[in-house]
Amino acid sequence: LLVSKILVTGGAGYIGSVAATVLIDHGHEVLVFDDLSTGHKDAIDPRASFIEGSLLDLSALKQATQNCAAVMHFAGKSLVGESTQKPDLYREVNIGGTANLLAAMKSSGVERLVFSSSAATYGQPQSDLITEDSPAAPTNPYGQTKLEIDQMISASKLSAISLRYFNVAGALQTKQGWISERHANETHLIPNVLKATGENPLKIFGTDWDTPDGTCVRDYVHVVDLIDAHILALDKLTSHHEIINIGSGRGNSVREVISASEKVLGRKIATVDAPRRDGDPARLVASIDKAQKVLGWAPARDLTAMIADHHAAQK
Repeated sequence: LLVSKILVTGGAGYIGSVAATVLIDHGHEVLVFDDLSTGHKDAIDPRASFIEGSLLDLSALKQATQNCAAVMHFAGKSLVGESTQKPDLYREVNIGGTANLLAAMKSSGVERLVFSSSAATYGQPQSDLITEDSPAAPTNPYGQTKLEIDQMISASKLSAISLRYFNVAGALQTKQGWISERHANETHLIPNVLKATGENPLKIFGTDWDTPDGTCVRDYVHVVDLIDAHILALDKLTSHHEIINIGSGRGNSVREVISASEKVLGRKIATVDAPRRDGDPARLVASIDKAQKVLGWAPARDLTAMIADHHAAQK
């Protein structure tokens, strides 16, 4: 890909800041656009330009999209639990904000977009492996907003790829230090496993699921592999909108994550069994055949690498 200027919305967040750094390492010029509501200014690559602005500010977006070759869109609200409490906020920021971004792109003549969609668009899976043709029936407002954005992008006639990712983990080591997950309210399993203590054990929500060891199975992908998929997607944009799953193509149960973490830490992890949570599916695993076929992508880093990198980043 020729060197070009890429706008990264949400580039101060966990995934967006990794994207900005990897893009710059690939020789691109990067402009980060973020309102810093959940992102961290110190996560922005010092080699990137930065505009502090909101998706709800159309004029700031018009300024940001000037002279860009493409947009990687990560900005938005992303907590499932919060979305059930504040559905209107999620609609306003995610759907309204993306509508503004698409309008700004149109006015600036930017026609290429890679969008951070989500496996939450699928809801309760009907089969063991979720393909892109699986029915989309989100079970929470967050997943609903991602689905509506995908539909909006399809209608926009942009050259676009939506990457629907499953569970992202791991960290990226840079010259400035590590970029890793830093959430005020951590809901992700791997960070929570690693910080569990005897006083504050990890809750295992349900041990009687219909899975090999009775705990939920999820599909984990390393954040660096995920961003590699975004960079390949930039190269593969065609005149229409493609939706592509990004995961490992195989699941890991909660107990498998705990056991892999114990190996990394060299000690036992304190756990306590808790009742199932409403709305949790037993299994959520991506089919990644389309990613392999269309993008030539496959994950290179395994669960142990994700855990080890996250652990190293927290030291």
